[in-house]
Amino acid sequence: MNIIVKITINAPIETVWDAYTSPEDIKQWNAASDDWHTTASHVDLRVGGNFSSRMEAKDGSFGFDFEGTYTKIIPLEVIQYTFGERTATVEFKQSPDGVTVNVAFVPESEHPTEQQEAGWQAILNRFAKHVESKIQ
Repeated sequence: MNIIVKITINAPIETVWDAYTSPEDIKQWNAASDDWHTTASHVDLRVGGNFSSRMEAKDGSFGFDFEGTYTKIIPLEVIQYTFGERTATVEFKQSPDGVTVNVAFVPESEHPTEQQEAGWQAILNRFAKHVESKIQ
């Protein structure tokens, strides 16, 4: 069973795509809360290319690398990737209200699915705020 999170962003699709795939942008939005941040990001946006983000608690108490391999790229439409034994799909869909970003991912078994959904949604919410701040 996949967990799905989504948000609609009032911005051009090119701006949304670029912010989702740019390492410099990723470092600005990729955290579930204000007490975390992404200190490094690498993106090789091609099928077979790798990505990684170093996520750390701002107090230095904990950190981890989120990394994987891209398995499908359709510019301005779809990004699919594997991370460990799991998969995720990110879809970008233009609508009259803006760009809807849907993220579907296979949950891990260590944490409750509700916690995982809340964390991924929080990151997506921060992403939307970041993108909308770029166009104002």
